[in-house]
Amino acid sequence: MLKNKKVMAFGLLITVLLGGCNIEKDIAKRTDIEMSVRTNQKDGITLNTENLVRVQEYNGEGYALRNGEKTDKIAEDNREDIEVAVKKFFMDKYKTDVLVHNLVGNKDGVTVFVESVGEPHFHAVAIVPIDVNNNTIETDKMFTQAGQVEDALASGLYAMAYEEEIENLNNFVEQISKDYSLIGKNKEAIQNVGGTGFLTPFYFISSIGETFDKINSLYLENQNVDRKELRSILDYSKFNPDDVNIVFNVFMKDGNTEPDEKVYDEISNMIETSEGFPRGSYSLLMHDNLINSKYGSGSKGNTINKHALNEIMKE
Repeated sequence: MLKNKKVMAFGLLITVLLGGCNIEKDIAKRTDIEMSVRTNQKDGITLNTENLVRVQEYNGEGYALRNGEKTDKIAEDNREDIEVAVKKFFMDKYKTDVLVHNLVGNKDGVTVFVESVGEPHFHAVAIVPIDVNNNTIETDKMFTQAGQVEDALASGLYAMAYEEEIENLNNFVEQISKDYSLIGKNKEAIQNVGGTGFLTPFYFISSIGETFDKINSLYLENQNVDRKELRSILDYSKFNPDDVNIVFNVFMKDGNTEPDEKVYDEISNMIETSEGFPRGSYSLLMHDNLINSKYGSGSKGNTINKHALNEIMKE
């Protein structure tokens, strides 16, 4: 359910599926769909064409988690209490004010999609268990998947530290979208079903590694940490570029248009040769104009992804 209404028409992002006792299995499945940058194998999921909508029209409507119908209604009936509890949870544990964008019922609870207010900017999810037999929410048992919010926070701090380089990325995707008639996900889709990390319409960033644990700790101790100090720590560490994954996730702007391999190769070469991008490992996925509304993913059989095994490294 989308905030305050069933809205009109993501990420990784990173899109996740959270559903009770099958959480880990479902996360892996949904991650395989969107993050196919890690493998050339097919994900084995048959896409129902009824779920395919134009990416321009998609804002999260139709996104569903397994066996979440009952919990979805209970969550909606208790939305205000859930929002208050989730905001308190993120402030207490991560010292971060968040906006609650969407609640989606899962098998044993509700998955809550949030976005940080200001910097560091990131998206994340929390899970609130629900006792279906008693129609009650269990906010005192709220949890997040191990390491996911920490990685999202680190990605936001990374983007703060490399502000100028991130702006270069933004200028780059704006230019290629004009030159090659490409489009990204809607802002609403990112907010409502985006997942975790530093997310934008055209790319998402995830960060891992001990160096990022250090800047997370620094932020948790002092929320006014200066971006220059963050940059100094990251530059000094000479972190492995593979610790930061930057995934360009682009769609053809026009309907009934297949991903263009020639355009893909040109953009890939531009990513590899461009200067002024932040340190990290880069991948590119190019989709047609359609997105699976149930999974929030554009990855299909015709998606072009040549970086599955060899990402582009930026030192």
